[in-house]
Amino acid sequence: MAPRTTLVTGSRSGMGRAVATLLAARGERVIGVDVADADIVADLSRAEGRAAAIDATKELAADGLDAVIACAGLAIPDGPLMIAVNFFGATDLIAGLHPLLAKGRAPRAVAIVSTASILPTDAELVELCLAGDEAAALARAADNPLSYASSKLALLRWIRRTSIQPGWADAGVLLNGVAPGLVLTPMTAPIMATEEGRAQLARSAPYVTPDPAVAEDIAPLLAFLASPENRYMVGQVPFCDGGKDVLLRGDDVVTAVPGDF
Repeated sequence: MAPRTTLVTGSRSGMGRAVATLLAARGERVIGVDVADADIVADLSRAEGRAAAIDATKELAADGLDAVIACAGLAIPDGPLMIAVNFFGATDLIAGLHPLLAKGRAPRAVAIVSTASILPTDAELVELCLAGDEAAALARAADNPLSYASSKLALLRWIRRTSIQPGWADAGVLLNGVAPGLVLTPMTAPIMATEEGRAQLARSAPYVTPDPAVAEDIAPLLAFLASPENRYMVGQVPFCDGGKDVLLRGDDVVTAVPGDF
């Protein structure tokens, strides 16, 4: 069989680069998307950039796309930009590429979420994202310290809601996510470089493993969820976090579904 074709956003660095490198080493065809030095150069913070990326993908993978792995993301002091990239840059691209995925072989879509999704968020901002009101969401995110966590919770909920809609799992297009904890990447390097940043991460992203993760630690899970071997996971966002979720929430997340079965 011909190698699988996978599109990876944020392919120039961090987890995007790590999973693109892993897939290429396995003999797969990777189409990278980033703001520079990629097969498709596009700004996913803008609607026109997402549309251009979708159009370019249609040209490069006219016969179908086997997987999409949305890794592009930001953690910076710019709330609107984080909402634009982290939520709309991922969801608009995945939804826009659905027709190509529908033509693919064992099609899969995966997005990087974050364990920040369990931290305090802005409920109104999350709902604006899920309603698709980008203008209002960007306005709400201005000078909003909860923008990053809110963008990731909105993405997590979008994955769960979208994955069971007609044309997705029922048509064999499996949509899932991954929620990393602290990962040493170029994005987190500036935060780790200061004592204040390290203290903040110690509170918001604790871990019990000997060391925090590097991008290559997350890549195999992304690759599995994007592969034909993943035949039954739908709408799931496994935490790959060194223990952060358990440290902060214990077993409170384990609850029964109400009702009789």
